Amino acid sequence: MSFLKLILSFSPWIALLVIARDGLFRLKVGLAVGFFLSVAMGITRLHRGIILWAGLSFFTYATLAVVVFGNMWTVKYMGVMASGVLAASTWLTIVLNKPFTLDYAREHTDPSLWNSPSFIRTNIVLTSVWGLAFTVNAILAWGKMEHFILSELNYEITSYTLLIGTVAFTNWYPNHVRRRSQALGVG
Repeated sequence: MSFLKLILSFSPWIALLVIARDGLFRLKVGLAVGFFLSVAMGITRLHRGIILWAGLSFFTYATLAVVVFGNMWTVKYMGVMASGVLAASTWLTIVLNKPFTLDYAREHTDPSLWNSPSFIRTNIVLTSVWGLAFTVNAILAWGKMEHFILSELNYEITSYTLLIGTVAFTNWYPNHVRRRSQALGVG
């Protein structure tokens, strides 16, 4: 998956992360932008599968709860819920044996390789790394909310570092598998 495609596929979540800072108004704007991006990406098929549905469900609920109904419980738990929804949906794709990265990887992989054990295994590894990152970020969001152990800045730095590392791994790992297979003379 190219870096740009990866960023685009998570743009509703990134928009929420970047915009929804320092106040309720910005949270509402971030949710509205995330909602509209999720819908637009679903229509244009930039987003697909369970991650699309998880995003649409999350942004629909959160936008209605916060923007329309002013639900402060949702505001308080927003970070935990956002990362939690991503984590749960990511792990669900593995349980269903349809890792979410498959839909994106197929775009630039020869169809004859789509059912190969190496291709499937590579996508299970990639999706597992994303699931782990989202799970840890949900725990970090809870810790930040409860002011547990780390300072707020350290929670932010840890969370961003984890996501950047996951993006880097996503770009590195398929190439590593391909080079290793070629070196071993495997297709």
